[in-house]
Formats: sequence, structure tokens, C-alpha cells
Amino acid sequence: MLPLLSHIRVLDLSRVLAGPWSSQILADLGADVIKVERPGRGDDTRAWGPPFLKQADGTDTEEGGYFVAANRGKRSITLDLQTPEGQEIVRRLAAESDVVLENYKVGTLDRLGLGYKDLSKINPALIYCSVTGFGQTGPRSTLPAYDFLIQAMGGLMSVTGERDDKPGGGPQKVGVPIVDLVTGVYGALAILAAIVGRNETGKGDHIDLAMLDVQVGLLANQAMNYLLSGKTPKRTGTAHPNIQPQRIFDCQDGQIVLVVGNDGQFLALCDVIGHPELKGDERFSSNGKRVRNQAELDPILDAAFVSKDREYWLRKLEDAGIPAGPINSIPEVFNEPQVIHREMLRYLPHPLAGQVPQVMSPLRFANSKMKVDTPPPLLGQHTAEILGSLGFSEGDITNLRNKSII
Repeated sequence: MLPLLSHIRVLDLSRVLAGPWSSQILADLGADVIKVERPGRGDDTRAWGPPFLKQADGTDTEEGGYFVAANRGKRSITLDLQTPEGQEIVRRLAAESDVVLENYKVGTLDRLGLGYKDLSKINPALIYCSVTGFGQTGPRSTLPAYDFLIQAMGGLMSVTGERDDKPGGGPQKVGVPIVDLVTGVYGALAILAAIVGRNETGKGDHIDLAMLDVQVGLLANQAMNYLLSGKTPKRTGTAHPNIQPQRIFDCQDGQIVLVVGNDGQFLALCDVIGHPELKGDERFSSNGKRVRNQAELDPILDAAFVSKDREYWLRKLEDAGIPAGPINSIPEVFNEPQVIHREMLRYLPHPLAGQVPQVMSPLRFANSKMKVDTPPPLLGQHTAEILGSLGFSEGDITNLRNKSII
């Protein structure tokens, strides 16, 4: 049984996170991803540490944790795209590829003769995905961007964090580069959609994917809250703006998250906390009323939960069918029995470290398999192999290396 994308080749000119995250998704699905990196330096994220992946003797490799997280399953070739020889190799690879993925500043690859118009002349069926901060058009299109900046500009930080009138109040960024990651997912989705479209038309396409567009789309219910009410959404800490009760609660020995999603679960909660009289309280008889009267409901719930320890409440809530759970640290996540059962952490063989930990794809198929056995590549690990497949001799490859083109 072959992976779903075993017939697809991706020429990955991207670096850092959004583009590489997208190509790693495609690699996990079986695509042959050729990662083009700068000679001597490679992807910026190789140097983003510590921590670095360690060799078997405990010394650091040159593989930063950021790089190791986003480049599983790829082959690495080093090319200097500023040289005519490097540009020609890219053209030859593009002629044999299904997808080109890039995240250069707008116009950079056009100036090198490697833009969509150039490569689509060589390969009319080529799908070319451009990932940028602000898109190919518009007043900011030529400006650089990073995840943190987009979280701020796109409104995410305005609704993330504690209320201004509470200790620690103020805008916060999400604890992972969420815009980069979701942009990567959208990129993979768009590429797969374009492949389906090409199957019908025989023609490729140019995907213009902007991180700011992605973040605006991610505003979701908060955007609609504003568009329907005209009121600016505010930070509410861990409390949900549209559903109550749903937030963090303090117990005797720590905190839990409670997620009441409907009226039936609220009625069950009233019994669990020993306040059955709340079931008949008109102030809390529907979710909308609970949201409007949250200030009256919260003290009752706070007093109840702080009276017992976490395990007591988690057991009682689980028995009643009410969603609740602990706030796990990262180590606790990987000790969570459900995460272990789903094999979300695996160790792959690595030429320097012996083995490398990998947080696996969440995708599962009944009748297809994933390609999850190849670790992140060393810089230029597959250069000779890839060039050899294009017809370069050992002498040609040596000559290119002596000129620092590879």
C-alpha cells in the first residue's frame, strides 16, 4: 500500500516555518519533497537554538529544534539561487515537479527567472504556491512579516490575554507560532485542491497565500461578534465570550478547565457542585442568559470548585459527562494516556543522533498509510543523489561544489 501522495513531487524553496510546515504535511502524506537550502547555512531555523538535536555522544549537532520540528520526510539539496547554474538546476527540477512552494519576498523569484510565469512555461501543469506575510498585491505586499507581527496586526492579540482590569492584563501572543502553523495547513489544503483541479483541467495554478489573510479568517466567531453587534471584542482571559460556564477554575490544589457546551451539561453541573436550585434559576436557564449574567454565576462556581481538590472534581465531572480536564505542561501532554495510545510521539532513526523525537501528524486513514519513517535531513544530505537523477556526473557535482554553487 503506497501513501496517498507517493506520485507527487514537491520542490520546496521555502524556509522558516509556514512553508516548511506545509511541505512536511505533504511529505507525511507520501510526497517526495525536495528542500532547497543555501550552501553552508541552510534554512534559518537550523540555527534557531538552543536546544539543538544532540549526537549520540551528547554534543550538539547543527540541527535546531525549530528545524527538527518542521522538516521530517524531506530530501535536502543545497543551491545558490543567485547563480545562473543554481537557477538552471531549479528550472530542471521544476520541470519534473508537480508543486513549487516558496516564501520569498514578492518579486524576488521573478527577478531570478524563477517566478510562476517563468516556471509555468517550462511546466504548464505546475502548481506554484507563494506564501508571504501580506500577499502578492496591496500596499504592504513587499514588506516582510513574522508570526508575532501578524498576530498583532490581525487582531488575535487584542482578544488573547487577561482583562486589562485584572493582574497580568494586556494583550498576549499565543504560545506557539499559530499563524505560521495554520498558514502551513492552508497551504497544504490549497495545494491538494489545486492537484484535484489539475486532474480535471490538466493545468496548474498559482496560489497566493498571505499570513494576514489567514489570521483575519481565524478571527471566526470573534469577527462575527463584532460584525453582528458593532461592539469591539475584548480580552476575557480564559472565559469564553459566547459560551458559559467555560473557563479555568481554581481547586484546593491547582486548576482545572471546565467546558460546559449546552444547557443539558449545565443542569448536570448544578447537581455535581451541590447546587440543584440553580437549575430553576431564570438567570441561568439558557446559555445566552448565563453569558449575560456571568458576573452573578461566577462567584457561585468559584466557591464550589475551590472547596475540593482537582482529582475529586475531574472524577465527578467525568462521571456526569461534563467536559473538563487538567492544564497539562508539555511533559504531561506526552504522558497523557490518550496521546500515548495515539502514538503522537515517535522516534525515528537519525544519522548523527541515533534517533530523533518527532511529534507525528494527526492524520489517520483506514485504507491508506502515512510516510513517517524519514527524519529531518542533514544540510545538503541528498544533493548528489538529486543532481545525479538529473543526469549530472560526479565530475559535474564536484565542479559545482568547488564553485560553492551547491
